Amino acid sequence: MKNKFTILGCGSSLGSPWITNYSGKLKKNSKNFRTRCCAHIQKGDLSILIDTSPDIKSQFLKNKINTLDAIIYTHEHADQTTGIFEMRPFFWKNKKKIPIYGSSRTINELKNKYTFCFKQRHGYKPIMKPIIVKKKFKILNKNYNLQIEPFEVTHGMIKATGYLFDKIAYISDCNKISNKVTKKLMNLDFLIIDCLRKNKHPSHFNYDDAIDFVKLVKPKKTILTNLHIDLDYFVLKKKLPKNIIPAFDGLSFNF
Repeated sequence: MKNKFTILGCGSSLGSPWITNYSGKLKKNSKNFRTRCCAHIQKGDLSILIDTSPDIKSQFLKNKINTLDAIIYTHEHADQTTGIFEMRPFFWKNKKKIPIYGSSRTINELKNKYTFCFKQRHGYKPIMKPIIVKKKFKILNKNYNLQIEPFEVTHGMIKATGYLFDKIAYISDCNKISNKVTKKLMNLDFLIIDCLRKNKHPSHFNYDDAIDFVKLVKPKKTILTNLHIDLDYFVLKKKLPKNIIPAFDGLSFNF
């Protein structure tokens, strides 16, 4: 079984089109149909989810993901977390609580917002086991394990978490990355990075920020994610060098 990383969703917080069916000037094409940011790591039969977007059910069904061993969270914002209650069938299937990993801030926010996942309520059992991570940690099942290193990035008024494993880094939401973290991210095989829109934004990298960061850390391949409706897949594809590609829902690579 090949190890595979999949972008389940690459859209900004409203996706594209919006609920009002507005998608700016994006070409009508499946590459521009974007669900909310979310990703999946498959290492052998070890299945790890990054964030639970509001679109998580359709993302799992579309990508034929039937198993889940753990979830790692980047931060607590709604577009990254509100699909959390969709995870109940995996609790029933696995016959044990789903381990979820994140910073102390993220875990505390999740426990406050989604109490039913962590505490017994109205006869429903809690479905999740929260684990706070500050340094390298391992996720494993009977056959496989994956070592992951969390790192902190600035995302507007909060700190979000990026994750590094097997020379792959995933940073869906950030507007600033410290020198210390930047050093860790030099010469990766794959960098998946926030690239919200054309204009500057107070809590996200815009196009220029993302490209400048890529030039600095020189990964072999970069995937731009968290794309707003002013960034068309085909326009980006035309102007980007071959080693930088815009994400689309369902984009995957082997590692």
